[in-house]
Amino acid sequence: HGGAETDLTFGKYSGGIWMPVSGNISNHTFTGTSELTSFSDFTGGEQSAMPVKLTSFASSLNTRNVKLRWTTESEINNYGFEVQRSVIDKNDYIKVGFIYGKGTTNNITNYEFNDLKLNTGKYQYRLKQIDHNGNFEYFYLNGFVEVGVPEKFNISQNYPNPFNPVTKIDFDLPFDSKVNISLYDITGREVRSLINEQRTAGYHTLQFNASDLSSGIYFYRIITKSSAKDFVMTKKMAVVK
Repeated sequence: HGGAETDLTFGKYSGGIWMPVSGNISNHTFTGTSELTSFSDFTGGEQSAMPVKLTSFASSLNTRNVKLRWTTESEINNYGFEVQRSVIDKNDYIKVGFIYGKGTTNNITNYEFNDLKLNTGKYQYRLKQIDHNGNFEYFYLNGFVEVGVPEKFNISQNYPNPFNPVTKIDFDLPFDSKVNISLYDITGREVRSLINEQRTAGYHTLQFNASDLSSGIYFYRIITKSSAKDFVMTKKMAVVK
């Protein structure tokens, strides 16, 4: 280290994030306070090495939608946070969103991000905090988020609607089921089979391209067969070209 000892800061890894710890630095020795009371990972470096002091990072779940919340105590040159998600134990993180930071501030700042319409499974999250110079560090959510199976059968209104030419349809299966989703025109004639196969219990999304269909009103119907009672539902969609 080529700078002064007073330029150093120390951090402790706790609850999935690096937390600053206070103490005294003198004669190449760091003397900690009561925060150094248990075994943990510690790091030290120049203050510029940890531009963001994150004080919390938590999640909440509503059916298949995840809300992430985190709080910073202070920020230095903070460009923002890239939100990344991975299937548990695969370590294959992908970017799912970005939230701009506050640059430099000593004020407490609260952030949140919504990750919507996840399939059934277990997920891990981390934040890639990036400064304006391109430097970055990671903050990990402690534990994982588990999206379970739905409590009942359902099929959603397609979105967007009206549409041209692509739309999506969500459907929920509380049990493994044989699923048939077919499309009908206004006269009741079947014009296309969208799904006709076995699907596992969980949340599913079907993407449908109507580029070969004429403008007009159509109906889509789901029929499921499983260990439970058969489920049938029909909804209307509009193709506009």
